[in-house]
Amino acid sequence: MTIREITDKILEYHPKFDASYDGCDGFKSGNLDDECTGIVSALVPTVEVIKKAAALGCNLLYVHEPSYYSTPDYPDWRAGFENKIYEEKKALLDQYGIAIWRDHDHTHAHKPDGIFTGVIKYLGWEQYRVNADTEGMTMYFEFPDMTVEKMNALLKEKMCLNGIRYIGNPKDKLKKVAIVGHLLPNIFEHQPTTGDGFCKEYATEVIRIMEEEDVDAIIPGETIDWTVMSYIRDAVQLGKVKAAFNVGHFNLEELGMKYAADWIPEAIGNAVPVHYVPSGDIYKFE
Repeated sequence: MTIREITDKILEYHPKFDASYDGCDGFKSGNLDDECTGIVSALVPTVEVIKKAAALGCNLLYVHEPSYYSTPDYPDWRAGFENKIYEEKKALLDQYGIAIWRDHDHTHAHKPDGIFTGVIKYLGWEQYRVNADTEGMTMYFEFPDMTVEKMNALLKEKMCLNGIRYIGNPKDKLKKVAIVGHLLPNIFEHQPTTGDGFCKEYATEVIRIMEEEDVDAIIPGETIDWTVMSYIRDAVQLGKVKAAFNVGHFNLEELGMKYAADWIPEAIGNAVPVHYVPSGDIYKFE
């Protein structure tokens, strides 16, 4: 099968998008008419991931996050200045004859979400999930014997992290923990409906669930300091059991691409080998 035929099979597995879709998913490099020799599933197509794909004899990188350092994730560099790192990375892809196909929006469109199904599976948290039939950016888990310290160790092991930035007292016991979405200032729950000028951010909704739904700790994607994280710091300083585990966007979703290597073989009729290659923690800690 050609690389294009392989990705067409994967698209058949996904929910159908309107023909007018013009998002970030699609090819970022490669000759789509080449015969596919194998697939590497990876969260991010880093230079090391590219080299490992080549060593495995695979010429299709199936990825979830951007290749070339911009939010639109164009298949070329369009910022108006020379980017030598981009040029070297593109040359490496050309040297190995590797195609990159990004699958972000389509896999998140599954119900349940295609990435977080894998995250929950490989964390081993299916048995702790509560309200699993609900949809949205927030997933709840209840643990019989969990502390801030234990959660740090668990996340570090399961997500293969070099370290964790966290807020909380290590010995505090946690019962209800939520995986939440990105706590960014431009993500709104809805536009204001009153005249007070208050626009309810998703971050405000996360504070609400911590207040009203007895959520002790959150594991967010992207974070900023002045909303939920400041709320949690103040809560801890007031003696409350609250915590946040700031594992980072990429680390939070990494296990979703491990899961992709489980379902892709069946989706493509086992036409070629499929491997999962971790992108690894982007940060080091002293």
